[in-house]
Amino acid sequence: MVMMKRNNSFVRILAVFAMVMALMSCGGAREFVYLNDMEPGGKYPVNLESATVVHTNDRLDIKVSCKNPELAVPFNAMVGSYQVASDGSVKSAGVDVNAGYRVDAEGNIVFPILGKINVGGKTLKEVAEIIETKIEEGSYIKNPEVSIDFLNFKYTVLGAVNSKGSYTVDGDKITLIEAIAKAGDLSKNARLDRVAVIRMVDGKQEIFYNDIRTAEIFMSPTYYLQQNDIVYVEPKYKARNENAWQTASFVVSLASLASTILWALSTIGVVGH
Repeated sequence: MVMMKRNNSFVRILAVFAMVMALMSCGGAREFVYLNDMEPGGKYPVNLESATVVHTNDRLDIKVSCKNPELAVPFNAMVGSYQVASDGSVKSAGVDVNAGYRVDAEGNIVFPILGKINVGGKTLKEVAEIIETKIEEGSYIKNPEVSIDFLNFKYTVLGAVNSKGSYTVDGDKITLIEAIAKAGDLSKNARLDRVAVIRMVDGKQEIFYNDIRTAEIFMSPTYYLQQNDIVYVEPKYKARNENAWQTASFVVSLASLASTILWALSTIGVVGH
């Protein structure tokens, strides 16, 4: 009987220990859950106005195509050099190392035949539509197709992430969450409710704060990053005190666990007699 009571007491102690550890683990996990208010099957709109727009000093890769490739050659002068074969087909004869159109301080580019075009503050889709319209209005090509990509889309991630630095984008857009993922995700020291994006707006730097714990992030004007954005993830405390805070937190947790176990032992009569 005595042995059975001791075994039952041991089992109870283990149960209390497991419960305390589970609660501590769950508390830490909830702190780093992204988008924790989203429901299965729910639909959450995205702020499409935050899609990538063209800024000063951007370099654009613009290509014009159509059913008769030879007609598009003059509009692709900045992309490289071409040769027209005897059968009318067009072949590339090399790529210009300085390919692309740089956006000047006034937001303009100089495009072959069409001349100066203002593209600053417009999305890549809007710029493509402007060029297509100008080509058609000039009766140069019927139904032209224009594709545009950035040649120098860059952003920077700083603060409480695992891999700080500047990154380039393969494509014309990237979301804030994707940018954080490319930076090695958030560190344990990160504040999910204070993820800042510093952006140049009308010649002045502005800061936008985001809470990535909620689906409201989708409607943020900085959900889609723009050229030269700076993402700063605010830490919970200064990096130089990180070890001290972690040690203090561990000591408090350990003391709480020890106190709980002693209380459990006294309750079942193992100590205190």
